[in-house]
Order: sequence, then structure tokens, then C-alpha cells
Amino acid sequence: METDELLWAGADAQATALREGRVSAPDLLEAVLSRLERVQPHLNAFRIVFAETARAEARAAQDRLDAGETTPLLGVPVAVKDDQDVAGDVSPAGGRPQFGPVERDGRMVRRLRAAGAVVVGRTHVPERMQWPFTETLTYGATRNPWDLDRTPGGSSGGTAAAVAAGVVGVASGSDGGGSIRIPSSMCGLFGLKTTRGTIREDTDEEHWHGLSVSGPLGRTVADVAAMMDVVAEDGWASGGAVSADGGGTYREAADRDPRPLRIGLSWRAPVGPVPVERQRKAAILRTADRLRALGHEVVVRELPYGPLAFPQFLIRYLRGVADDVEPLPRKDWLEPRTRAARRLGRLVPDAALRWARAQEQDLHGRFAPYFAEFDVVLQPGMTDVPWKIGTFSRRGALATMLGVAQRMPHMPMWNVLGHPVAAVPIGLDAAGLPMGCQLVGPPNAERRLLSLAGQLERAHPWAQERPPAID
Repeated sequence: METDELLWAGADAQATALREGRVSAPDLLEAVLSRLERVQPHLNAFRIVFAETARAEARAAQDRLDAGETTPLLGVPVAVKDDQDVAGDVSPAGGRPQFGPVERDGRMVRRLRAAGAVVVGRTHVPERMQWPFTETLTYGATRNPWDLDRTPGGSSGGTAAAVAAGVVGVASGSDGGGSIRIPSSMCGLFGLKTTRGTIREDTDEEHWHGLSVSGPLGRTVADVAAMMDVVAEDGWASGGAVSADGGGTYREAADRDPRPLRIGLSWRAPVGPVPVERQRKAAILRTADRLRALGHEVVVRELPYGPLAFPQFLIRYLRGVADDVEPLPRKDWLEPRTRAARRLGRLVPDAALRWARAQEQDLHGRFAPYFAEFDVVLQPGMTDVPWKIGTFSRRGALATMLGVAQRMPHMPMWNVLGHPVAAVPIGLDAAGLPMGCQLVGPPNAERRLLSLAGQLERAHPWAQERPPAID
């Protein structure tokens, strides 16, 4: 396989080629940097590129490969979302930097580097990771490789654009209300929102009061599984876990067909019935039929949200945004929409926040009978096409929140509950834009979701599709 073709094959295939000596880590990196240079002017996916540092890391990785060492990502180029600290670089979170360079890599970056992954650069985010589109006054708009007039989503928008454009095969994201699943759905990628606590951070403090978690986005299920084995607490380095879903490493789970599963297809969102664009609804129904053909039982059964589900998310989200920006010394440097969101969040009293956190346990109790009956939930991903660039450029915080909520209503509830969710590509619409669904499991069911998604991918591959908007 030519090196340029290897870029499109994904991170796991690259790791295999490196282990087998079909490509060297330095040569693979140079192909990545060359492609990055070509597409960056069109996509604006990266805030910063660590070309020279990455070259040193690639040489070191090759030495480890030559010595016979193996890890899931040894020598593989990766990108990291701009909410992960990288030593020697500022961490502006989509806005003007307010602090100097940090002295130490964040936990995820440390684990990637320890496994020999080559950190190429940091990808763009909306300011403070608030929005499901990646456009800022400081860094401009990041664009979707499938249609340069549209957003790749957010807040992991730069990550999704970089992977979808064939720059890197896997990259890190985070998800506080859909920020892995939204860009995966918009860019035709596989993404994994993890169970709360599966990927630990440097501090025990919960971001956005427990809503936000980290996870990978990749071209294939195997790509995401390989990164999970590096960054998760129970991954490859620990020998994998033992569970009802078969245990072992995440990568092994991706290759293993699951037992026949009972899958609930749920159309309703916490706010009630919502319209799903015709082609996307048809793709969900087609996915249900494909799962049935693979031996699984799929029946329509709506989730028991109850009337208090969505307020729990809204309270934690608004207060989380406000608390996130409170330590910043120059709040006047923030975008007007961010300052307005902070004002809304400061209206949330401590008592309301305590109520929302306490109600989470009641919500778990409400959902327990559903997950006793069903192994997985099938839901829509994004309910319509990606927004055009600039759609929200003149809207305030409240108008933006109301506007974006219409196309992602099925996503935030799983951040409240902390459940794992896989974002799975399910084809292209008539305009050539990606469509996606969600597969949701009970807590710590990542291996089950990887097995199910891997089985679906083997039967109906998606990674061979390439965006036409870039060469």
C-alpha cells in the first residue's frame, strides 16, 4: 500500500504497517505533514502544528519498533483537541490565550506519548468548547471536508475535520453534550463518548459538573479501539478488563462479533417527539434492518425520560460554562456570546445545581428497567444536515442554544447519565453529506458498543468513502 493511501486506511492499519516494516514512522509522518499542509488552508483544522517535535517523536518511535516493541499506536501520527494540555504550548480553548504555556502534558497526551504515538498538533474548538460548530473570532471558521461551506460540528470540530480529510487516522475529542458525536455524525466518522470515569483527567474535578468526558474519533472502529487501549484506565496497558461483554482489550472487542443483542429503537428526545430529516430517518430504519440481519432483535421502544430530564442537563451546562470561565483574568477578552452564556449560567443558584446532581440518581432508576430489557439503544445522531458556516454568527447565546438544540436533541441526556455512546456512520444523503446514528449502552459497555459497531462495519464498511471537497 502506498504511503498516501495508508493515510486513508486509518490509525490501526497504520500501526500494523509500521509493525510489519511496510512503512517507517518518519516516512509516515512526512506524508501526514505534507497532507496537512495541503488541506489546512481549506479546512483550518489545526491551531498549531508541532512539526519538529513530531519528527523527533517519529524517530524515537522507529527506534522502539526496530527494537521489537509493540503498542497499539507506536509510531502512529495523532492529533489532540485543543482542550488537552501540551507542554510548552498555551491552552486558549478557542479564544485569546489568557495564561502562558503549560509546563506539563495533560494525562491523555502523556499516555499517547508513552505509547509512542506521534502528536502532530492541536485541533480547533469553539470558544470554551460551548457550541456544536467550530467558529471563533480569534481563529476563524473550521470547515467540513465534505462541503467547505458547512461546519464539521463541534466542539471537536477541528479533530473531525483532520480525521475526515485523511490527515490523521485518529484523534482525541471530548463530549459535554454531543461534542464527539456531533462532528462524527457530520463528518462520516466513528466516535466514542465514554462512560464517565473511563478516561481520567489530571484532576478529580468534574468538567461541567460531570457532563464532559474525553474520547476518540477515528475513521474506523479499530482506530477508536486502539486509542482507547492507550488512554483508558482499563485498556491495553492494564491487560484489558473482564466483563459480561467478553473482556480483553478494546481492540480485541472491536474484532469480536457480539452475542445476539436486544436493541431498543427510540425516536423521542427528552423534549418530546422531534422531526428527523427524511433521508436520515430512512437511514436509521435501514440500520435497524441491517442489525436484524446480523442476528439482533430490534424493536421500537421509547425511552422513559420523564419531565425533569432536560432541565437537569440545562442547569449543569449553563452553570458549567459560567464556572469554567470564572478563573479567567480577562473576561472582557471573551466573545460576546460567551460572556452572555456566562451571565445566564451565573443565574443558576447552588440549590438548583444540587437538585440537578441529586436527580441524576432518580433518572438512573427510571432508566434501569429499560436497560434490564435492552442491551443497546439505537437513536438518531444529528437530525438534519450540518449548518452552513456563519449560521449563528449574529446570534446571542440564548438564540444560539435554541437554534442548535433542534438538530441534536437526542444527545445531551447521555451526558447527564454518563453512559457510553458510539457515533456510527450510516451512509451519505443525496447531497453527499454524511449521516450518523447513536448506539447507546449501559455504563461501562464500551466493549459491547465496539463489538456491535465493528460487526456492522464489517458488513457495511464506511471508511472507503472520501470527502470530495478536498483532494
